[in-house]
Amino acid sequence: MTTPRKLTPQEETRLAQVRKNFQERRRVTESLEGIGTRIGVYSGKGGVGKTTVATNLAVTLAAQGNNVALFDCDIDCPNVARVLRVTEGPVQDGKKLIPPSRFGVKVMSMAFFQENEDEAIIWRGPMIHNAINQFLQTTEWGNPDYMIVDLPPGTSDAPLTVMQTLNLDGFVVVSTPQELAVLDAKRSINMIKKMNLKVFGVIENFSGGMFGTGGGQALAEEMDLPFLGTIEMRADYNNSKRPASLESDEIAAEYAGITEKLKARIAAEKAD
Repeated sequence: MTTPRKLTPQEETRLAQVRKNFQERRRVTESLEGIGTRIGVYSGKGGVGKTTVATNLAVTLAAQGNNVALFDCDIDCPNVARVLRVTEGPVQDGKKLIPPSRFGVKVMSMAFFQENEDEAIIWRGPMIHNAINQFLQTTEWGNPDYMIVDLPPGTSDAPLTVMQTLNLDGFVVVSTPQELAVLDAKRSINMIKKMNLKVFGVIENFSGGMFGTGGGQALAEEMDLPFLGTIEMRADYNNSKRPASLESDEIAAEYAGITEKLKARIAAEKAD
């Protein structure tokens, strides 16, 4: 009988890491198993209004009678809590965190764990990866119909971690009409496709006025994707008390139209 070869220290280390990764994925899967549809809101460029779109989508879906969760995965620049004006952080129940709720939306964000809102979170990739995993493993989401995930911008480590960990059902890509924003949105779409994930559609934000219009729709047509809708620049976004879709009938109508197209796209994908 052959005696099994003793593993080298390096092999033992790699095996231990494989076991750790497997256990993490299992705990994440168990934590998220009650969630209906997981939708990433994403763009290759910061500053295109991704967080504004994510929060207003979540609030609109909740106003339509859905059970909704919103996960802020932008670890170093978390803004969801500020947009929703959530002042109370999560409550600990044993080993689980119960997320606070605002406007019918359950919210989890790194912002709840900052001593000062304006402090800089200067973390390398592995720390961001660990933070996202900890949130996913310890948050008690319940059974929401939708989870909206506000991703960090770019095409590198942080969004890659989210894509590999959350098993998102699909993405909404946000762009503004300008040429460079459209180019970066195209890069983010190509990243999603390389990860063998789905794109539900494209939204054009900050449309009209000095920014122009049509870039988002042209992008959707070029990439053979649904165009979910246009969100115009409006002064109502300056109201910081509530999300703009709750303050303006025009903005509410824009998001209602987008959510209807989004739900139809989700249903079509699930039917395939």
